[in-house]
Amino acid sequence: MTPTSSSSCAEEPRRRPALWTLIGGLALLGGLVGAAVAWRGLFLSRDWLFAWVLIALLALSLGDLRRWARGVVCDWLPLMAVLLFYDLSNGVRGVVGIEPHVLPQLEGDRLLAGGEVPTLRLQHALYSPGHPHWYDYAAFAVYLSHFFVTLAVGVALWRFAHQRFRRYRALVIALATAGFATYVLFPAVPPWLAAYDGYLPPVQRLIGGMWHYVDLQPAAALFETHSAFYNDVAAMPSLHAAYPALLLLFFWGAGRWARLGLGAYVLAMAFTLVYTGEHYVVDVLVGWAYAGACFAAVSAVAAWAGRPRWPRPYRRAPFPAPAYLRLRRRSGSPDLRPTPGRARAPSS
Repeated sequence: MTPTSSSSCAEEPRRRPALWTLIGGLALLGGLVGAAVAWRGLFLSRDWLFAWVLIALLALSLGDLRRWARGVVCDWLPLMAVLLFYDLSNGVRGVVGIEPHVLPQLEGDRLLAGGEVPTLRLQHALYSPGHPHWYDYAAFAVYLSHFFVTLAVGVALWRFAHQRFRRYRALVIALATAGFATYVLFPAVPPWLAAYDGYLPPVQRLIGGMWHYVDLQPAAALFETHSAFYNDVAAMPSLHAAYPALLLLFFWGAGRWARLGLGAYVLAMAFTLVYTGEHYVVDVLVGWAYAGACFAAVSAVAAWAGRPRWPRPYRRAPFPAPAYLRLRRRSGSPDLRPTPGRARAPSS
């Protein structure tokens, strides 16, 4: 048996316990999630989602609890702090005192669609009150995926590709920060709220009505129960549309099937947001632009941080020393170089 084969055989028994620990952790996580949803409902609030992220990280790190503790403090707490602060955008906007905007995004959609707002056109063509179709259920699932997919991808990257997790975390923080600043400085009214205020004909907010048909309810929040944590005028940019676009850009190099799947997810989310009355088309386009800008900015900063701080001077590669010089260095003999202009005496 060769040394290589013997070492591989020795490593195989060590890999099996780690694999079974990982499988056991995932099974335990799945059982806990199923039981909790059946007991309390579907968890959508940020505080509950962060609690489940910590549990998921623990389930994936049963074989290395020190890595779990270090990862929670160093990797996840900064991200959680930024996203929790993002949820306070409505309270900060109230302090700043900027009134929500209604007409810019509404007129933008009318201009893009040639007069009629796309949300109204889609609901008139597809929506049947009291009789949800298959695409209503699909839209409901796509919309709710926003609350889970971004964090689930982060958990998977943290466990299996930690170097990529750091860049992914920077992208999510950059996008959330840009969205927070925009929601404070340019609060924008979504279509359903514009219709409620009389700027549009009646618009059905389909997501809220679908809870009755799926026989499921959202779980009550742990502590995000104050109105400051909910922002009904955070329509532009649409971060529901921005995060799928960010995933597409992040995993662009993962292959054709990854690009096709994530591209379909991006388009499905865009259709869902407009059809259900949650966002205008303009909100979706601005969200895509924010995702592209954040991806370009973080990539530029990473490239700048990875290059030398100053250019190194060019140095020619040294040539090997001549044979007589190497002989002199080894033996400590005097210089054996021939004197210019004088022939060396033949050796006897």
